Amino acid sequence: MKLALIRSAYMSLRAHQVRPGSRFTGFSRRCLPIGITSSRLSLRAASATSSTGTNPKLTGNFGVQSQKGDESDYDNHVRKVVQSTREAIVTLQKRNPAIQPLLAILQAGEDDSMLEINKKMAVKIGLNITQICLVKECSEDDIVEELLKLNDDPKVHGIYLHLPPASITSRVLNTLKPEKDIEGISDLNMGRLIRGDLSKGFVPPLASAVLDLLENHDTPLEGKTVLLVGGEGPLQLAVQCLIERSGMVTLKSHWSSKSLQAQVMQADAVVLLDVGNMYVPPTWIRPGAAIIYCKPALEKDENAFGLSSKSGLESLTAAYRTQNVVRSCSRWLKGQEYRPWHLRSLKLQPLTPVPSDLEISRAQIPKPVDQLAEEIGLLPEELEAYGRSKAKVRLSVLERLQSQPNGKYILVAGITPTPLGEGKSTVTVGLVQALSAHLRLNSFACLRQPSQGPTFGVKGGAAGGGYAQVIPMEEFNLHLTGDIHAITAANNLVAAAIDARMLHEATQSDKALFNRLVPSVNGVRKFSPIQISRLQRLGIRKTDPASLTPEEINAFVRLDLDPSKITWQRVVDTNDRFLRKITVGQASSEKGQIRETGFDIAVASEIMAILALADSLGDMKNRLARMVVGTSRSGQPITAEDLGVSGALAVLMKDAIKPTLMQTLEGTPVFVHAGPFANIAHGNSSVLADKLALKLVGQDGFVVTEAGFGADIGMEKFFNIKCRASGLRPSVVVLVATVRALKMHGGGPNVGQHSAVNLSLVAGGCRSNLRKQIQIVHLFGVPVVVAVNVFKTDTQAEIDLVCQIAKECGASDALPCNHWAQGGRGCSELAQAVKEAASKPSDYQFLYNTEVSADNKIRTIAQRVYGADDIELSPEAKTKTDYYHQQGYGSLPICMAKTHLSLSHMPDKKGAPTGFVLPIRDVRASIGAGFIYPLVGTMSTMPGLPTRPCFYDIDLDPVTEEITGLF
Repeated sequence: MKLALIRSAYMSLRAHQVRPGSRFTGFSRRCLPIGITSSRLSLRAASATSSTGTNPKLTGNFGVQSQKGDESDYDNHVRKVVQSTREAIVTLQKRNPAIQPLLAILQAGEDDSMLEINKKMAVKIGLNITQICLVKECSEDDIVEELLKLNDDPKVHGIYLHLPPASITSRVLNTLKPEKDIEGISDLNMGRLIRGDLSKGFVPPLASAVLDLLENHDTPLEGKTVLLVGGEGPLQLAVQCLIERSGMVTLKSHWSSKSLQAQVMQADAVVLLDVGNMYVPPTWIRPGAAIIYCKPALEKDENAFGLSSKSGLESLTAAYRTQNVVRSCSRWLKGQEYRPWHLRSLKLQPLTPVPSDLEISRAQIPKPVDQLAEEIGLLPEELEAYGRSKAKVRLSVLERLQSQPNGKYILVAGITPTPLGEGKSTVTVGLVQALSAHLRLNSFACLRQPSQGPTFGVKGGAAGGGYAQVIPMEEFNLHLTGDIHAITAANNLVAAAIDARMLHEATQSDKALFNRLVPSVNGVRKFSPIQISRLQRLGIRKTDPASLTPEEINAFVRLDLDPSKITWQRVVDTNDRFLRKITVGQASSEKGQIRETGFDIAVASEIMAILALADSLGDMKNRLARMVVGTSRSGQPITAEDLGVSGALAVLMKDAIKPTLMQTLEGTPVFVHAGPFANIAHGNSSVLADKLALKLVGQDGFVVTEAGFGADIGMEKFFNIKCRASGLRPSVVVLVATVRALKMHGGGPNVGQHSAVNLSLVAGGCRSNLRKQIQIVHLFGVPVVVAVNVFKTDTQAEIDLVCQIAKECGASDALPCNHWAQGGRGCSELAQAVKEAASKPSDYQFLYNTEVSADNKIRTIAQRVYGADDIELSPEAKTKTDYYHQQGYGSLPICMAKTHLSLSHMPDKKGAPTGFVLPIRDVRASIGAGFIYPLVGTMSTMPGLPTRPCFYDIDLDPVTEEITGLF
C-alpha cells in the first residue's frame, strides 16, 4: 500500500497513546507553556456473551474481574511480556551497565488518567519514563520543536505521542524519528510492517496486544475468521497484517454496514476498532467467539473493562510498548558499535603525459562526504558538513568507539629535502590509496592543513600531487574549514589583551582597575569564574569582592608585565618578512605605551601546536589557559588565564578542534587537521585525527600520518613530543627519498640546476644522508621501509641503486613508488611491504628522559640525531633554560627550531655533516603546548616571499569561477 494512503488513513485514527510521565526507576515531568488539546484512548477487552445475555467462559483469555481464572490467564500474558522485556534489559546492561532505556511521552495538558498504567509497567520492567506536558492549545510548530529535541537526545529511546488526532499531522509524523517511533505510527514504520520487514521498525503495541489475545484464544483460531469493525487507518492495517500472518482470515466491516449483525454472528473473533458510542448487542455474539473492544473512552463505562490492570488491554498494550522501547534501545546500542567498512573506491584512468594536479583533481568527482562517512562507519550525528565534499567530525566518535582496538600506526617521514620537498604528502596519499583501493585494507591518511604561506610562496599546495592527492585540491589548499583563521583570531586576541592590559595598568589606580575588572551589575559585584581561578593562584581564597584587602586588590589587578619580556607575538598566515619586527603603540591614544614586537606566521602560533597536541576539548581549554605570554617585573610567568582570555580562546577554537574529513582521488578517507610548521613547531597533524582514524579503521586497518621535513626534524618531534602526548606508538616508518635529493646530498648541484645521470652522486647521497636518516629511525626502535618517490627523469639504474643501498643501510625494505603517475596501483608494492613490516614486533623507545635538564636534552638531540659534536648556548639561551627550570618547566620535551635543509644548522651543508657545534641563540617556551623550543642559528619564525612567488600563477576565471595555477 502506498505510504500516502497510509498517512491519509492514519489521520482518521483516534489517538491510542499513553500519557508520559515518569522516570520509573526515575520519573521526570516537564510542563511547557505551549498548547495542544489532548484526548486519550482507553483500550478495553470484553468477553463474548451468549444469546441469552449471560457471560460464557472467556475464550479470549484476557480476563474480567468477576472471573478469577480468566484474570489469571490474562495476567500471565502480561507477565510473559514483562519477563521477556526485563531479561532483555538485563542483557543490555551486561553489555553496557550505564544504559537505561527511556520512554519520552509527549502529551497535551496535565491529565494523568492514562499515565498510571505505564508507570506501573515501567516499575516492573526497570524502564525510565519522562513526561513532557504541552498546554492544550498549541501549534504544530510547538510540537515539532519538542519532537526535534527528543529526536536529538541520545538518552531517549522511544517517543510516544499522546496527542489528539488532529495534532498528529503529516509534518509531525515526518519529524518523528522512525527509530524512536515505538508506536509504529510513522509512514516508514507502517510501510515496514506491511512489507513484513520488522528488523528496524516497530509493531504498534495495541496491535501486538490484540494479536496476543487472539493467538491465545481457548479454541485455536488458525484458519478461522476474524472480523475487524471500524478503524479505517494504520491501526486496522497493522492488526490486519499481524492476524493474516498468523494464519487467520480477516474480514472488514463498517459500523454502518447493513450486514454487520450477520458478519458478527459468523465470525470466530471480532475486533471492534474506533468504537465511539457504538455497541454490539450480546445476542449478536456466537457462543465461544472472542470479542475485543478498542474503545476510546474519555469517561469510564461501568460495563467496559476499563483501566484496571487486571482487565482490559491497557496492561498488555503498555507491556508491548515498553518492549518496543527496550528493542529501540538495543538497536541504538548496536548502532553505536564499530561498523565494518563498505568503502567504494573511485576509479582512476591515469593519462600520459600526466596532466596538472588541478586538472586531475577536477576530472574526478568526489563522493558526497556523508556517503563517505557512512562507508567508514561514522554515524550521521557525528558529521558536520561544510558543503558537499568536506565535513567536521565530532569527537564523540572516540567515546563511542573507546573499546575498539586501534589499527596499525604508520609514519611517513623523509630524508633531508630540497626546497621543493620530496613528496611525503604524495607518498602518504599514494600509500593509503594502495592499501584501501588495491589491497582492500581499511586505511586512513592524516595530513596537516597547508598554510597559505607556502601555498602562495615557494612550495605551493600540500594536497599531494599527480594521481595521489586529496580532492578537491582547491578546497584543501585554500581556507578549508577555517581552522587557521580561528587560530589567527585567537592568537591576536591574546596579543590585543596583553597591550590593552598594560595600557590600563599604566594609566589607572588599583581602585579604578578593580572597579572596572569587577563591575557592579544591578548593585551586585562578583568575580567571574576565571577571576576566581586567578585569586586562587595568588593564594587568595576569597570569593566576595568586598572582602579583599588593598594588598590583595593590588596583587589581583596588577599583572605588571615587563614589556621587554613579553614572548607573545601576533600572527598572520602570509609570508611577510617585513613583519618580523614592528613597533606598536605609536598612536597618541596609547599614551606612550610604545614597544617593539613582531609577527610570526599563523601556523607557528602556540595555539596551532596546542590544537595538534590536545586530546579533548577540555584538554585544549586547559592548555590554552596555561600559555605563558610573558613575565612580570617580579619574574613571575603571566598566562592567558591571568589575562582572563582563555575561556574566550576556547570559544574561538571549539570548532577548529574537530578534524576535517576529505578523500583521495580513489575515494580513501583523509583527516586534515592542524598544520604546525615542522622547523618551527613540531610539524605533525593532530593527535585527535590520528586517534579517531585508528579507531575507525579497526584492528587490522592502517592509519598513515606524515611528519614534516626530514626525519631529523618532523619525525624526531613526532616521537619525542607527539607520541608522549598521545600515548600512541607507530608500527613502521616510511622514509621517502628521491634521486634528485640524493644527488644533491652526494655532492651534486642544487635542485633546479641540471644534473645528468650520475650513479656516483646517488651512491654518495645514499651513504650519507639516507644512511643517517635510517639510523635516526632506528634510534627509536621502529622498522623503516624506504619509499623511492620516482620522477619521470629518474633512470631504472638510479632507482635500483637507491633500493639496494637502503637495504644495506638497515631498511626492512626499499621500493620504487609510481603513485604520481599511476595512483594507488603505483604504490602497491610499498603497501605490501608496509603491511609485512607492521606485523613484526618493534622495540619503541624515546630518545631521552624528560626529567634530565633542558641543556642535556638539547645536547642529546644535537649529537645523536644531527651528528653535532656539541651545543653552544648563547648567554640569553642559558639564562632562559635556567629560568624555565626555576619555574618548573624543565621536564618538558624539546622542540628544536632548525633549518630543514640540512642535518646541521647550516642550510648549505648537505649529506651528513659532522664536526660542528650547534649554536642555540635563544630558547622559548610553549607551556600550553607542552614543550621548550630552542632557536638554532638564524632560524626565523616568519618566512619571507621569494623573488617570484607562486601567486604569479594563481588566478580566477570570473565567468566559471575556476581557479588556475594551484599545484
